[in-house]
Amino acid sequence: MVQTLDEDSAVDPWRRRARRSRRQMPLWQELPLLLVVAFCLAVLIRTFLLQAFFIPSGSMEDTLLIGDRVLVNKVVYDVRDPVRGEVVVFRGTDRWAPQVDDQPEPGFAGKLARTVGDLVGVSRPGEKDFIKRVIGLPGDRVACCDSQGRVTVNGAPLDEPYVLRNSPLDLPPNPGECRSRRFDEVVVPPGQIFVMGDHREVSQDARCQGPVPIDNVVGRAFLVVWPSSRWDPLSVPSTFDDVPGPAAASSGVPPVRPTPQADVLLLLPLATALRGSRAFRTVTSSPAT
Repeated sequence: MVQTLDEDSAVDPWRRRARRSRRQMPLWQELPLLLVVAFCLAVLIRTFLLQAFFIPSGSMEDTLLIGDRVLVNKVVYDVRDPVRGEVVVFRGTDRWAPQVDDQPEPGFAGKLARTVGDLVGVSRPGEKDFIKRVIGLPGDRVACCDSQGRVTVNGAPLDEPYVLRNSPLDLPPNPGECRSRRFDEVVVPPGQIFVMGDHREVSQDARCQGPVPIDNVVGRAFLVVWPSSRWDPLSVPSTFDDVPGPAAASSGVPPVRPTPQADVLLLLPLATALRGSRAFRTVTSSPAT
């Protein structure tokens, strides 16, 4: 019995020292490891799942205000197509005027910081990234206006509560400008979408710059995450519930109501967990005009 106690007393201190050495990693070793892990996670999330986007203009007011940060689901359109009424981020085509950039050309350090920031979703705005609302899908006939000055899709007029400042009706349409509310009927080509900003007075969108290929869509903006006072999901309005599909418009087939909320529910827990993260409070990546 005495021998057993001696053996235990000889072994226990060694075990205690081993456990203590594993637990007490010096800060100068632990901190770089944590930074590398955090960077890798940020790159993976930004590349395949979520990205925070900074809103630099008023073309989506009052749904989105200047300075808002929104989370974009980058995987949803890998499994389904866009739905009317969704707010999407996309790369503009050659017809879309780029974002004006008056900033001086950065030096080597600035370019390096911009590259690293872009990897993790914390960078300056890009020139060809935009955010708009989907109005028409492939094959849809979009026009303006009916007798009440409303946009029509496949002959169905849209009551748009999110449009608080519309374009004037008295201006003649101009193919190179979006100042007029009126525009001729557009048949959305296959594989493309017709998008418009909610602030129609200032938005430069598909009315004058043409539809956007679905392949150019980065993802769906589904949540305003900053400032915290404006934390709110970007849900699909009921405006488009009664809009018939392109074929149904002439056949009388009732429209099918989409259910795009499922993809939001999948990512909402992750967005909630990241809400207080400092990284999302400083994101200025890929703006939309």
